[in-house]
Amino acid sequence: MNAFDRTGTAEAATSRSGIFIDNEWRPAESGKTLDLVEPATGRPFDRIAAGNARDVDAAVAAARRAFDGAWGRIAAVDRGRLLSRLAARIREAAGDLAVLEARDTGKPLSQARADLDLSARYFEFYGGATDKVHGRSIPYQPGTLALTERVAHGVTGHIIPWNYPAQMVGRTLAPALAMGNATVLKPAEDACLTALRLAELARDAGFPAGAINVVPGRGEVAGAALSRHAGVDFLSFTGSPEVGTQVQVAAARRHAGCVLELGGKSPQVVLADADLDAAVPVIVASVVQNAGQTCSAGSRVLVDAAIAGTLTERLAAAFAALVAGPPEADLDLGPLINLKQKRRVARFCDLASAADVPLVAEGRLDPRADPDGFYVLPRLYGPVPRDHPMALQEIFGPVLSLLTFTDEDDAVRLANGTEYGLVAGVWSRDGARALRIGRRIAAGQVFINGYGSGGGVELPFGGVGKSGHGREKGYEALFEFSASRTIVIAHG
Repeated sequence: MNAFDRTGTAEAATSRSGIFIDNEWRPAESGKTLDLVEPATGRPFDRIAAGNARDVDAAVAAARRAFDGAWGRIAAVDRGRLLSRLAARIREAAGDLAVLEARDTGKPLSQARADLDLSARYFEFYGGATDKVHGRSIPYQPGTLALTERVAHGVTGHIIPWNYPAQMVGRTLAPALAMGNATVLKPAEDACLTALRLAELARDAGFPAGAINVVPGRGEVAGAALSRHAGVDFLSFTGSPEVGTQVQVAAARRHAGCVLELGGKSPQVVLADADLDAAVPVIVASVVQNAGQTCSAGSRVLVDAAIAGTLTERLAAAFAALVAGPPEADLDLGPLINLKQKRRVARFCDLASAADVPLVAEGRLDPRADPDGFYVLPRLYGPVPRDHPMALQEIFGPVLSLLTFTDEDDAVRLANGTEYGLVAGVWSRDGARALRIGRRIAAGQVFINGYGSGGGVELPFGGVGKSGHGREKGYEALFEFSASRTIVIAHG
């Protein structure tokens, strides 16, 4: 199925209404289902199983059997081959999966296709890394040989958000599986169809029963059950800081580790000598991609006061040209995920209006857009007061705040002036100055004369402060999903 069609359900999602445990589909223990609402129309278009604590119990038990059995005995090189085989299956089905992803999330088809490409890329990357995580020998006492090795945690739990479901399956499951963990995934109830389909593709690729289990359902039910489950040895969570705190507390109660990616309020620092021809398109794309529903969105532009007028004028022209519309129209952005998110973004805009923060420019809505869809027009505000919520809090929508600074120290203070620290960008023709500023910014990723929103499978990703802790992506993710074990042999 390569055409976007609302007359029926995509064939790519057969069996998706169930729970995937032990390589088999089963209904939710309660028999209940949840409506899936299409963001572009505001109307239900499908249903998924409403998993609960008993379903999570069954999934964790299946994962434990797999880890103690067939999956745990597979050689590292063979794990890699399975991951690579799954990547190939994803690429073969990418056309149908992209249609499914676009309809489920509301994002433009081209973005959905890019997400499926990245999902496959994660499995390819980690498929090639399974047999390359090596231990060390340690000089110790005479008559001994001291060694370290990396070992899997056991059963890992994965709670992913709705903004990039296909990408997130690869980002979180691939490194965990590469290290030999058996996994239980709880996808977001707002968008989980590709996650369910990818589990089925993994079975078809040859993954043994129990290596991958998927329990859809409400976060406060299935997600909470997974985060507190005594049989889960390690947790990975991406979502809001508020829920991340609950996940971390649940893990701490049983002394389990976790990696948390909790969002950001990422700055793009534009110095007076910046190449604006290069900077402006990247700045706009970083906050418009996925309708701004991106943890790493560059939602704050910090500009030297000397060029604030020029940059504002150029950004205004770019924003005025943006068009929001349905996924199949493949425009600059689609709708937000649900009515709650639409109202959240609207509240920030209302606060700006109440405080007389200038609305510099906004995009337009394509006439093909359904009036009941969850659309928010891209907006540029500025100058935004430094203490305004729009300058400090994550909006998670296509809204860009423009603030000015006076000198280098002021730029750094402003960049570090929120509770978040996920990604930052610095734009300058003076490489030494850009590097100096970039190294003073508290963020897990810093880009100079570029911005890495999305992609970057090879690049370790994570934040500081309210943005969470631990690292995903790149080689470092393999260390998160494993532990070091020391072996000392006395040989005389």
